[in-house]
Amino acid sequence: MKTITHLINGEMTTAGGRTSAVFNPATGAVIRQVEMANTATVQNAIAAAKAALPEWRNTPPAKRTQILFRFKQLLEQHEDQIITLISEEHGKTLEDSAGELKRGIENVNFAIGAPELLKGEFSRNVGPEIDSWSDFHAVGVVAGITPFNFPAMVPLWMYPLAIACGNTFILKPSERVPGSALFIAKLLHQAGLPNGVLNVVNGDKEAVDCLIESPDVKAMSFVGSTVVAEYIYSEGARRGKRVQALGGAKNHAVIMPDADLNNAATALIEKLIPQVEALKIGAGAAGGLDMGPLITKAHLEKVSAYVTEGVKAGARLIVDGRDFSVIGHENGFFIGGCLFDHVTPEMRIYQEEIFGPVLCIVRVSSLEEAVALINAHEYGNGTCVFTNDGEVARLFANEIEVGMVGINVPLPVPVAYHSFGGWKRSLFGDLYAYGPDGVRFYTRRKTITQRWIKQERHEVAQFSFPSNH
Repeated sequence: MKTITHLINGEMTTAGGRTSAVFNPATGAVIRQVEMANTATVQNAIAAAKAALPEWRNTPPAKRTQILFRFKQLLEQHEDQIITLISEEHGKTLEDSAGELKRGIENVNFAIGAPELLKGEFSRNVGPEIDSWSDFHAVGVVAGITPFNFPAMVPLWMYPLAIACGNTFILKPSERVPGSALFIAKLLHQAGLPNGVLNVVNGDKEAVDCLIESPDVKAMSFVGSTVVAEYIYSEGARRGKRVQALGGAKNHAVIMPDADLNNAATALIEKLIPQVEALKIGAGAAGGLDMGPLITKAHLEKVSAYVTEGVKAGARLIVDGRDFSVIGHENGFFIGGCLFDHVTPEMRIYQEEIFGPVLCIVRVSSLEEAVALINAHEYGNGTCVFTNDGEVARLFANEIEVGMVGINVPLPVPVAYHSFGGWKRSLFGDLYAYGPDGVRFYTRRKTITQRWIKQERHEVAQFSFPSNH
């Protein structure tokens, strides 16, 4: 059985240490092993990134992005292999995998525009014969820690833009889905990326803690659970690192009485019973499906336990998918769609994020009550409202305390040239992921104020602030 190792300084590296099983969620079978990086392995990756940094950050941005352009072409050429790997390790459908990869490639496209994004600003004659300008410098060695739910897209949120800005990068993908991240990283090297600029280490908390503790890692990006996001943010920030940590979500959809119910039903709510019952669930590689299995048996048990707890708490379970199975894949980690009605805010199924096909209906009597409900939740990632009333839409967009808002759009995920992020406990740090905020996160601004004195002029030394007087 193949064991996935680490990509360090352009070469596959092994330390021969601990391994963890990688499953095919559709069959429940172990399909490969992944080596868990020890501290020495992570330190080797950091050393490689540090050694590659001086030459890479001094490489002209246009030359850096030429490599990314070739990388984008290779991603498109190998689309089928990548989406097959995603589906095999994660379980998501081929259609979902293809959509994920497409959104990732959009971020590569944005990063290709780095020469324009890094130009800075210039002001002539801010004072007598004094000019001032700003430019953007690489932060240094950067680390990215990514989740299992988007094994290709989230890494592509991070390192293409980071390296386009002149940084070197260490990626720690989820140990549950390491295959696609490593395959894509190899494509970037095939596109001409110098050794050491991008390194991939697989591992768990030992690897993460090593990245946090290293003084050579200047910034960290994270996407995952809120508990881990808060840990990485607090531990990294107290060591002086720049940290961007995206945590959990509980995304609400508000259906107004005047909404286009056919459109709203397709997205989420009206006529949901037959839609949830008719969900096409199966092995993701089969194609033509709505959903595949969950990532692990433990996760399946966790989602099933949420459903059981919701029933005990008094919510009405209209559609129960806990006994769902797929013929020929009886050992797969499958659960059918579950639909709850009469869910109340004090219930755990409302308060906590459930990574599974569990939809909760909470009944409110007014738009104001809906806004108050959403604003009271600890998460503020995404939300949407379905309405044909412009006044309602405007009020909702203005009053809601959530980072990403959709108006008649069920998934308000910004395109690559905007930025992704939530409010409250959905984001730790000041800057969103990718887009313009990504450029700011992966660079440091430097402002230069300059004056040249003519040789024949002799002036008394001045120590006051320069001004235009």
